[in-house]
Amino acid sequence: MPVNITSIKTSSNGVWQGDNPLDYAFPLLIVQTVLILVVSRFLAFCFKPLRQPKVIAEIVGGILLGPSAFGRNKKYLHRIFPAWSAPILESVASIGLLFFLFLVGLELNLSSIRRGSKRAVGIALAGISLPFICGIGIAFVLRKTIDGADKVGYGQFLVFMGVALSITAFPVLARILAELKLLTTQLGEIAMAAAALNDVAAWILLALAVALADGNTGGHKNPLVSVWVLLSGAAFVTFMFVIMRPAMKWVARRCVPQQDAVDEAYICLTLAGVLVSGFVTDLIGIHSIFGAFVFGLAIPKNGNFAGILIERIEDFVAGLLLPLYFAASGLKTDVAKIRGAEAWGLLALVISTACAGKILGTFAVAMMFMIPVRESLTLGVLMNTKGLVELIVLNIGKEKKVLNDETFAILVLMALFTTFITTPTVMTIYRPARGIPTRTHRKLRDLTTTDGSKDELRILACVHDPRNVPSIITLIDSIRSSKNSILKLFVMHLVKLTERSSSIVMVHRVRRNGFPFFNRFRRGECHDRVAEAFQGYSQLGRVMVRPTTAISAMSTMHEDICHVADDKRITMIILPFHVRWRDEGDGLVENVSQSWKAVNQRVLKDAPCSVAVLVDRGFGSETQNPGPNSSVAHRVCIIFFGGPDDREALELGGRIAEHPAVKVTVIRFVEKDGKKSKGVMLRLSPAQTQCSDQTYSFSTAKMNREKEWELDETAIAEFQLKCVGVDYIEKVASNVVEGVLTIGQRRDYDLIVVGKGRFPSNMVAELAERKAEHAELGPIGDILTSSAHDIVSSVLVIQQHDIAHAEEAPVSKVVVQTEYEKFTADESSSVPEISKDFVCSGAG
Repeated sequence: MPVNITSIKTSSNGVWQGDNPLDYAFPLLIVQTVLILVVSRFLAFCFKPLRQPKVIAEIVGGILLGPSAFGRNKKYLHRIFPAWSAPILESVASIGLLFFLFLVGLELNLSSIRRGSKRAVGIALAGISLPFICGIGIAFVLRKTIDGADKVGYGQFLVFMGVALSITAFPVLARILAELKLLTTQLGEIAMAAAALNDVAAWILLALAVALADGNTGGHKNPLVSVWVLLSGAAFVTFMFVIMRPAMKWVARRCVPQQDAVDEAYICLTLAGVLVSGFVTDLIGIHSIFGAFVFGLAIPKNGNFAGILIERIEDFVAGLLLPLYFAASGLKTDVAKIRGAEAWGLLALVISTACAGKILGTFAVAMMFMIPVRESLTLGVLMNTKGLVELIVLNIGKEKKVLNDETFAILVLMALFTTFITTPTVMTIYRPARGIPTRTHRKLRDLTTTDGSKDELRILACVHDPRNVPSIITLIDSIRSSKNSILKLFVMHLVKLTERSSSIVMVHRVRRNGFPFFNRFRRGECHDRVAEAFQGYSQLGRVMVRPTTAISAMSTMHEDICHVADDKRITMIILPFHVRWRDEGDGLVENVSQSWKAVNQRVLKDAPCSVAVLVDRGFGSETQNPGPNSSVAHRVCIIFFGGPDDREALELGGRIAEHPAVKVTVIRFVEKDGKKSKGVMLRLSPAQTQCSDQTYSFSTAKMNREKEWELDETAIAEFQLKCVGVDYIEKVASNVVEGVLTIGQRRDYDLIVVGKGRFPSNMVAELAERKAEHAELGPIGDILTSSAHDIVSSVLVIQQHDIAHAEEAPVSKVVVQTEYEKFTADESSSVPEISKDFVCSGAG
């Protein structure tokens, strides 16, 4: 039954008064929005293993909700998406689209485009011109074949088809590059620069297409209308860059780098500016999204203002409103319009022509610039990415009646197919070695045993929160001795790759400072607080600091860390613990994220060098620093039980002891009966497949316990000989837990350094049956880190990495051996097969 849209009311009186909420505008909009979000999120979850960008799920979701799938049920279509609700849904979706294009403009940095290399410019021009020409050829074929396609003038149809085939979706490409860890490689930089140029050119061509379409509608053809539209559009762009850009620069300066908060008035005025810009371009005759895009371009990218704007609105726009636009597009897409072999043949022709024009054009020019064959082909595939921008062009074409239903459906499926194949094709053609490294493993002991006394110490400090910075700087400063040794610090800012645009924008903020580019600091290039903190530290002493940013999914973040450690010949990786304490150590501030805990666990397993996990309880803060009259800045305690990890902790303690303002104490736990004590057998966990977060894991490698005891004694002797002024205390271990807790609960030490203990002494092995709170830190580190023990000192847990010790297994039972059983175990093998029992690999 036809509905008079003017009679539609906003809200109902409720079911108790006999009203059906679905007959009213606002309740129906809520139902439509929830349905769209549920379907798009479900599809995004399904496509995630295929590493597809979220835009694919949203396009498919829109098509499924429309007449192509669910909409074949007319009862569903007329109840959930009735014809009278289309203008309401499209109006709300258009607001989301308006602000999304504003975000796209914010992401594009015109200054970086102007600085773009000749290669990026050449690739962009080839990526536009050849597909545009192919699009014109396809336009002639479609006009001759599809019914009704020839009712539109040649000019606007040719331009719309050329733009549809030549466009590259900049936001979607950025997401794919980040997902494939190519965003900050040279290949990714060329692709991003070329896509940015392509994006700007596409919007200019789209404005031209809209102007031509407007000049041939309304029952008359007047070329002067198109001329006036173009002149007015040029005047608008000039006004935005001559008048509005300086005004927005003034606003951006009001947001100082040290201050995240911005006056709400500036935010509201900026958002109102987006709406006004959209209205003006719509008034001119160009689509309103063009005004929002240009306004985003006009806002300066230096400073915090652009980033704060993105953070304020992107979740609401991209998460809630944008899927409505895809659904509205899907309601217009009817795949059933593609009927017969001829229509499907046209679809295959459009897809093959679009791919060939983009890939071959880019490939040819890239080869001319001496880019290797594989990289050139990969660039071609990347530049073939379509997505949201393509869908916008097609919707405008349908709105202006340039594209009919069949042409629209063919081009939507073309955009979907070309974007879908990008990720798997790139992974097949070009996948740089970013997995787990295989080079020689490094540890602190290697530097001590080398003949060259000037071998530099290389440390990779990982930071994912500005609050990690003070404690790491304090630790690095303690390691930096007063002697003529060289310390080179690589700082990696870990950024979680999310669906948000701001994680991508961060790459442009640090100006080519991402993996694998390590640049020295330059004035004006570091706007990030983490980078600024280390920049200030690098200017104080003999520490060379190289910053970098790793943007990655949490599941693969460890690959970036391990690859950099291997590539830069790192000696030790420092990781912040995933739980934060108050400076006074009186309780938890927050559990930052379990995903960061998983990153630490993977790095501990796969790192090509020693790893240190820093549990910060205010190390380096004013509350821990002594008064100005004290000559000691920090007090550090090394707890030693024995084994490779403890020897690495002792080695680090020797370096810290060289610092004149750090007081180091070594406390060695010894057994009552000395070396001749009973052995301890560790029994493997019966269910090794279960999660071992509450069970300690120890190395399953074979170990000569007698040799380990001799190495421990040698390490202690060398330490005492090297560090004469260090306090050395031997403590008889009557109760290991109480002894360790006593050290941690006293305020005698700012930092306690312990080994992880993967080859535990008998004393540590007896703790294997304890229920672990943080199993990745080993028994002693877990005791000192537990939130239940009121520990006030910060803790540094060290793992000395050796490729022979990498395999670990969870342990669930302790068996004390007799002297005969211990002798028998020693004679047969110190570590049998993983499925059997194994003897602990150290003596007290």
